[in-house]
Amino acid sequence: MCVPETPLVSILIPAFNSADWLAQSLESAVAQTWPRKEIIVVDDGSTDATLAIARRYESPIVKVVSRFNQGAAAARNAAFALSQGDYVQWLDADDILAPQKVASQITTLQKVSDPRMLASGPWGYFFYRHQQAKFHPTALWNDLSPVEWLLRKMGQNLHMQTATWLVPRGVATVAGPWNTKLLGDDDGEYFCRVLMASAGVKFVPEAKVFYRRARGTSLSYIGHSSRKIEAQFHSMEMHINYLRSLEDSPRVQAACIAFLQTWLLHFYPERLDIVRRAEALAAQLGGHLEPPRFSWKYAWLVAMGRPDLAKRALVFSRNLRTTATRWLDRVLLEVERVGRRRAVPKTA
Repeated sequence: MCVPETPLVSILIPAFNSADWLAQSLESAVAQTWPRKEIIVVDDGSTDATLAIARRYESPIVKVVSRFNQGAAAARNAAFALSQGDYVQWLDADDILAPQKVASQITTLQKVSDPRMLASGPWGYFFYRHQQAKFHPTALWNDLSPVEWLLRKMGQNLHMQTATWLVPRGVATVAGPWNTKLLGDDDGEYFCRVLMASAGVKFVPEAKVFYRRARGTSLSYIGHSSRKIEAQFHSMEMHINYLRSLEDSPRVQAACIAFLQTWLLHFYPERLDIVRRAEALAAQLGGHLEPPRFSWKYAWLVAMGRPDLAKRALVFSRNLRTTATRWLDRVLLEVERVGRRRAVPKTA
């Protein structure tokens, strides 16, 4: 693909019941310093004010489309089909891009001879005050080949947030659409295919993304839903197959086994059938899996023969901490707002 000197960037935003956050996310897209951009919002059958808020931003560069609810993956596919950009910037409706995010990544990619190169960047969690986001570097915050990126992700249980990527259109086309059958980890599976279609990753430190922590832990998100649990394991199987298609070596096999071990708790003890499938897969890779280990706070429940209660207690504890932190951050946001209002001088 021949990319023009000033390429068009498509910022694609799927939105479902995102009325509380969409305006802030859209404003961060509009505020991108890169001059040529189109922004496409696909409202996925929201039942709140999401569509009305999106309509307020319609302009020559902001297009809003409404459709009946089919899920985030289908909404992303619809947005991509409507887009014309030379590069694709995915953005969830509750996350925020730093103003120079796109521009800094394009500037970096324009210095690379291979048009299949991806760009990524740093991301930090926040709840309500994105200025307080904490950025914690990981082994993925580097220039990496597709194999090395997937090795580090799976072997060390790391990930990159969806909006961190800037994807050349040709790479996105080769990778194919988002998988609408996956109820969870559809982003992980999608970007595996994007990586496989790419020449590698350039990490751009200036390209910051602020990732709103709207849900609890991954354990609570998957929960007890059989469909989500099965989708998660199916995505993991695809991850392993993708990596092994690039390189099937002892280090790859070790990373895949570590990947299975890390995520085993999501299936244990509710779905022992999937645990057995994971154990069989690990055996094919030349290894074995240990039963999930709990800290001393919960291990006594396992010793009593109640690993189910141990897991519930673990999830409850994590969610309680997350809820308390989120609540405190919201209180501090309101305090800051009151302080700003009081600081505004009164006019006569």
